[in-house]
Amino acid sequence: MFTTLIHKLQNDTYITLETTPGHSPQFAPTIDKIEALGLENLVDAFSTTDNPLAKLKYNALFAAKMLQERFNKPVIATMSMRDRNKIALQSDLLGANEVDVRAILALTGDPATRSDQPHSKGVFEADSSLLLEIISAFNSGMNYAGKPFVHKPKEIYPFAVINSYAKNPKTLQKKMQKKIKNGALGIITQPVYGLENAKLLLELIENAKKECCSENKSAELILGLFPITKLRTAQFLSAHVPGINVPDIWIEKLRVANTRSPEEEYKVGFELSKNLFDDLKQLHPKLHLMTANQFQLAHDILV
Repeated sequence: MFTTLIHKLQNDTYITLETTPGHSPQFAPTIDKIEALGLENLVDAFSTTDNPLAKLKYNALFAAKMLQERFNKPVIATMSMRDRNKIALQSDLLGANEVDVRAILALTGDPATRSDQPHSKGVFEADSSLLLEIISAFNSGMNYAGKPFVHKPKEIYPFAVINSYAKNPKTLQKKMQKKIKNGALGIITQPVYGLENAKLLLELIENAKKECCSENKSAELILGLFPITKLRTAQFLSAHVPGINVPDIWIEKLRVANTRSPEEEYKVGFELSKNLFDDLKQLHPKLHLMTANQFQLAHDILV
């Protein structure tokens, strides 16, 4: 399952769809919506988010196990450094390993100050590089302290994330180099909103691989896409989400459409997003689609 996914990532087309477990003790209804639209037939894998924005949600590892069991497709489970120390990270990896949740997206995590849980504190023993190092140790048959396991864990497949935009692109390249050096097989970008942005990121990762260590030249960039169908979404992403650049032309087109009708606003946003998806797929067919569980929108983008 996972070897096929990594082969597709490195040699073929590759499309993953993000799912966000809800504030609920049940994840099955989300899976039912995915199945009703046949989305499992349109993607190579899914991902599950880990308490995004520090808001309490259903556990990403359990959600990943349920998705894998329903669709027999690999799932990339996010693990955030915000909520776990070294002991908890390794314990979760051990439990996930036995039930074949073995593709892990290492994330530093949003600040705990944004949480909906009063007085929550972030752990943040380190950034996501620590989790990549732990995974490397597990793949060598030992824990992070260097103690061998009685039974070597099954191979874990590490993924990482990167901003899609920076005023100084060299900062992105250095971050890519660090993630590649720490073993990331796939580096997923924040949403991209233009071909030139995507081309720059592809150039940066090639430079990063040339300047980095020789043992992980197969690391691949995965372009993130978050469809925008509302003006306020475009304005929020542009003004409040670091590492994302929404072009002025998108905002202007959505602004004009917004003055006409909600239907026109959606139509214009969908066309912009769908055209971008198709263009990115032609440029670099390694894509990660994020729709905040708007699965009909995901379906319409993918078909």
